[in-house]
Amino acid sequence: MQVQIDELDLIDAAGDDRSMQNSLLLSSALGLMTGLSLIVAIGSQNAYLLRLGVTASRSVMLPVVTVCALSDAVLIIAGVAGVGALVQSLPVVMTVIRALGAAFLIGYGVLAAKRALKPTAMVVGAGTGRGADAGGDAGQARRSLVSVLLTVLAFTWLNPHVYIDTVVLLGSLAQHQTHPWWWAAGAILSSFIWFYALGFGARMLRPLFEKPRAWQILDVCIAVIMFVLGLRLLLGF
Repeated sequence: MQVQIDELDLIDAAGDDRSMQNSLLLSSALGLMTGLSLIVAIGSQNAYLLRLGVTASRSVMLPVVTVCALSDAVLIIAGVAGVGALVQSLPVVMTVIRALGAAFLIGYGVLAAKRALKPTAMVVGAGTGRGADAGGDAGQARRSLVSVLLTVLAFTWLNPHVYIDTVVLLGSLAQHQTHPWWWAAGAILSSFIWFYALGFGARMLRPLFEKPRAWQILDVCIAVIMFVLGLRLLLGF
């Protein structure tokens, strides 16, 4: 009789373990899908990464997309830890970020518009943008990479919508989950999947951008996106 009871206890324990594992996986899957639904959209950061991914080498794209994904991870973790309430209680900080972000987006929109007025064919190399010199020295390459990383950081951290989507919204949603940190892990995974897919997948568009006309159309679209998002920030939408 005692042996039968022990066997039943083991079966119940195994069932509880499987149930817990399923619950954790479900929370992660829900976080993954929620994260993708927010991040897969036409925005300033995604537009910039798309353009960069067409021309930049893998050695450039790897640190760039990693910085983007890690930035999202930091913001999501902050949201789950409860920083979202603090962000909402500091409207002055959000106003400053909104103003800086609007200036940055409009400024980048001006640069994109200028490129659209004088389109050139694509030159693929080790550099960080269209027309980069593949034979440039290591110092110039490092300076270019630093410039790109700073630009990506500006697109991320000077965008108040990023704080709303990650720190506030995702953080709030996580608090209503049975396993909030597993849910957050799924949301973080969605950022890594998306940024790596976008950054490295953009290389498949290279044949399309061998013609200056394609670059002109892309830069016009980027300029419009930057101007619209910048104006929305200024107007408080």
